[in-house]
Amino acid sequence: MNLRRVTLEQTYLPYRHPLAISRGVVTGETVIAVAIHEAGASGRGEACPSLRYGETPASALAAIERLVPALEEGLDRAELQQQLPPGAARNAVDCALWDLEAKRAGKRVWELAGLPTPGFILSAQTIGVDTPDAMAARARLARSPLLKLKLAGDGDIERVSAVRAAVPAARLIVDANEAWTPAQFESFPPLLAGLGVELIEQPLPAGRDDRLGTVLCPIALAADESFHDTSMIHAVLGKYQCINIKLDKTGGLTEALRAQRVAREMGLRVMVGCMGGTSLAMAPALLVAQDNATVADLDAPLLLVRDCAAGLSYDQGVIGPYTSELWG
Repeated sequence: MNLRRVTLEQTYLPYRHPLAISRGVVTGETVIAVAIHEAGASGRGEACPSLRYGETPASALAAIERLVPALEEGLDRAELQQQLPPGAARNAVDCALWDLEAKRAGKRVWELAGLPTPGFILSAQTIGVDTPDAMAARARLARSPLLKLKLAGDGDIERVSAVRAAVPAARLIVDANEAWTPAQFESFPPLLAGLGVELIEQPLPAGRDDRLGTVLCPIALAADESFHDTSMIHAVLGKYQCINIKLDKTGGLTEALRAQRVAREMGLRVMVGCMGGTSLAMAPALLVAQDNATVADLDAPLLLVRDCAAGLSYDQGVIGPYTSELWG
């Protein structure tokens, strides 16, 4: 007789307002959720599959469904790393197993993982690509001391200049989502440095970013699309000074913590981001961010019309600790 029962769910989450990035406009997202029930306890995990990485909700659910018999027979987190590749499907299962282990042990996940007790952290608040005036207006409304500006190439200096004029005291990071040309990468960073930008995410397309190692850049560069999990850390050395750890890319908290440790051993800074999702998806990522991450970018629930129950608190960019009712 199986000791466990696994349930899967797919949910579409509409956004309050459309979000534009260099690849297009997003009006909502579909997340998948896994619940693993055992001995009166339930562990949950949520993930947001990305078309950029060849994933769909259907493909992620199918991958998990194939694993359900093994999960119900007791498959653990160590075995999971071998059974599913990095990605959203493994993330949902891995986080559900962490949650289940914590619930059954009567402990919090950070105790099991040997991590600091979570406190309050500052998360960037995202401003989508738009006209300079529109981005400046949104920056003023955000009332956050740390803003992440989505960029798209032509017109980016004007966009950042308008935001800087609107919120002169705010810290700024920018994310080109692979949209810049090599010429723009050479010309933009000195101008952005003059505007106080602290970090540039993924200026050139993944796989075509070797030029980053040959041009002196006055601003630190963060690998997003060019970094998924620990196996890719060596490939970013010499080109990037920071990696953006997202659990939907690493395939869960287990690999995210490993990637963070290895990155620091190699002298790389760590940013903790997200593909999307409710507070259920942000909670495990928050544990990675708590461990002295350079930047946290975990504002996805703020984009949603409705967050999950017992969600995280957000106050001018500051995220509060969470209860076991949410996760872990």
